[in-house]
Amino acid sequence: MARTTVIGACPHDCPDTCSILTTVEDGKAVAVRGNPDHPFTRGRLCVKVNNYEERVYSDKRVLYPLKRVGPKGTRQFQRISWEEALATIASRWTSVIAEHGAQAILPYSYLGTQGIINGLNVGDPLFNKLGATVLERTFCDSGSCTAYMMTIGHTPGVDPESFVHSKYIILWACNTLSTNSHHWPFIEQAKKAGAKLVVIDPVRTRTARLADWHIPIRPGTDAALALAMIHVIIKENLVDRDYVDKYTVGYDELAERASSYTPEFASQETGIPVDDIVKLAREYATTPPAVVRIGVAVERHAGGGQTVRAIACLPGLIGAWKHVGGGLLQLPIWAFPVRWDVLMRPDLQPEKMRVLNSWRLGAALTGELGFDPPIKALFVYNANPMAMVTEQGKLEKGLEREDLFTVVSEHFLTDTAKYADIVLPATTQLEQKDIMFSWGHLYLSYNNQAIAPLGEAVSNTELFRRLARAMGITDPSFFPSFFRSDDEIIGASLDWSSPVLAGITLDDVRAKGYARLNMPAPADWAPHREGNFPTASGKCEFSSTIAAGGNFVVPLFRQGYNGDQDAAPVDPLPHYIPPNENPRTAPCSQRAIRSA
Repeated sequence: MARTTVIGACPHDCPDTCSILTTVEDGKAVAVRGNPDHPFTRGRLCVKVNNYEERVYSDKRVLYPLKRVGPKGTRQFQRISWEEALATIASRWTSVIAEHGAQAILPYSYLGTQGIINGLNVGDPLFNKLGATVLERTFCDSGSCTAYMMTIGHTPGVDPESFVHSKYIILWACNTLSTNSHHWPFIEQAKKAGAKLVVIDPVRTRTARLADWHIPIRPGTDAALALAMIHVIIKENLVDRDYVDKYTVGYDELAERASSYTPEFASQETGIPVDDIVKLAREYATTPPAVVRIGVAVERHAGGGQTVRAIACLPGLIGAWKHVGGGLLQLPIWAFPVRWDVLMRPDLQPEKMRVLNSWRLGAALTGELGFDPPIKALFVYNANPMAMVTEQGKLEKGLEREDLFTVVSEHFLTDTAKYADIVLPATTQLEQKDIMFSWGHLYLSYNNQAIAPLGEAVSNTELFRRLARAMGITDPSFFPSFFRSDDEIIGASLDWSSPVLAGITLDDVRAKGYARLNMPAPADWAPHREGNFPTASGKCEFSSTIAAGGNFVVPLFRQGYNGDQDAAPVDPLPHYIPPNENPRTAPCSQRAIRSA
């Protein structure tokens, strides 16, 4: 019996990006486990992936192209060949473009897999080339990322492994044990060394129950608390003036803004007692190294972007960045030198684009948005909008339209796929190769293909190669070329000349399965001890120059297009937007800041 072990990486949209080992016997995957050699995975997988091989071999997998033979939504399909599926898609798309224009085609995707080449942006080059409507992907962290960049730039922040050196840890809207579980051992080690753990969360989560102090907060009022902390720190002269003077801008303006956000005001808004607000601010400012870990939930309200703006100001105010284990952790993804423009090819987009926010799919399909031309063709991959998007009644009504040609690439006949005209079989992570960034640690990971694809399933990269050929796109200069191998695309997807990849080769990552970026060790990593923030000023910007100028740099890999089309100057200082205020009329109404 031939038995091998293949090193791969978990594909899920999760900060942990675990290194996995797949045991293969005679070409069949028989077990999946965590890689014990990986410093972050440490041999353990979560319950979603422990039995991943069962997903791969499920008898409910879609393994062949299917076409609808009954009413939409009834899951009545018939197997067809890839040739028929591609010919049908090409014919319908060509007809839509001829009659309505390419903007009548809408691609819909997100992070069904987080791989760099098969994930969020794999279809962008094709749809940019066609001139289709652009999907503005704002499900997660659009507001948070923009606010973060406005304040401290695209910095990876605190190394998650450096938390072992922290003495005061605030987990803000982050249920680490359930959603970032591989970070917990580093926090637990810090606790054993005497660190105090504070959890700010409306719910007494598993993580909150293990905290030294759980602060329940009224949902959507986090910015009021952060601004009140700033108020107390300034009023009680707990500011690190040396750090502020050298490495920040806008302190006087921030002090004036925070003067009205008293603990009494914040208490009324948040439901947190005044004494607790004052105590939190004092302890945070006087217990170095102090670190804040914000979760994605912190932006899930109208004032989410402003919340992140206020929280991002706190470490600069007290000089937390001077210390190993001090500062702020949001997304270490900023450390990875991914060549998003190469993967996405925004240069192929027509001069005038139509953009749809991913949350408004139902309204778009029912005609509520008044699109001209209307959406006539929908292509869904790496996503299940019927389970992801709000206004499901509208979405269902839209998907039931007989004049809407819908194609879904999937593993199973999901709630969305059941409305498709054509369903295409997609590979799982064990059946494809990819290279992975992480938004929870600093290790580049490689996913080696463990088994041959089941049935006629194909990877996303192969899917879009086939679609491009079907649509008559044959120009070899079209990069990422649909005539290049996955290995070639992987090689081109990263800037291997970047200092963080110095001494790291693709062959090394492929063989070992992972490599820590070439950055200081966790015991030495204090990225902004002397400022060096990747902002326009090079400093922590309490008053944002980006906001003042309306020059928003929306993260390219999130939006699917280069820049925001209706950006305008907004308040450069953080402020509080009450949870009952309409985000569409909020003072900070720039789309990316309030989109989440």
